[in-house]
Amino acid sequence: MPSIHLRTEIKAPIELVFDLARSIDLHEHSMEHTNEKAIAGRTSGLVQQGETVTWQAKHLGITQKLTSKIIAVQPHHYFADEMKSGAFKRFKHEHFFETSSNGCIMRDIFDYDSPLGILGSLVDAIFLKKYMTDLLKRRNQLLKEFAESDRWKNLPGMRENY
Repeated sequence: MPSIHLRTEIKAPIELVFDLARSIDLHEHSMEHTNEKAIAGRTSGLVQQGETVTWQAKHLGITQKLTSKIIAVQPHHYFADEMKSGAFKRFKHEHFFETSSNGCIMRDIFDYDSPLGILGSLVDAIFLKKYMTDLLKRRNQLLKEFAESDRWKNLPGMRENY
């Protein structure tokens, strides 16, 4: 069972970082290279507990759909989503936030299982874990850039909260 752990320091208030991490619109910006779009469930704004999002994207040359559900939200400190349907056997993505002397520390834990048993484990070892790590790092870097500038003000659902 692969697990990806990331830590990102962001010079912005924890409340802003928490909301940006829940932004459908920011997620789409960070995944423009895969043409990822929210196509069902919540399709814009900030995800809330109990909501689902169905994403469509082109990964590894194949157009795929994945539906995840927000299973927990503890404002400004934690939220988690789990895959309900998609290419993985399962995944759970946990997002943790803590205040730091310079702003906020955001941590991601992405636990997943690939389908296809031993073959899936081989795919993980060869390239999938690195591919997923790179996607998450790219997303976190864009989130950091938005939070540390005024770019976040152009995202739907953000300006009215701050």
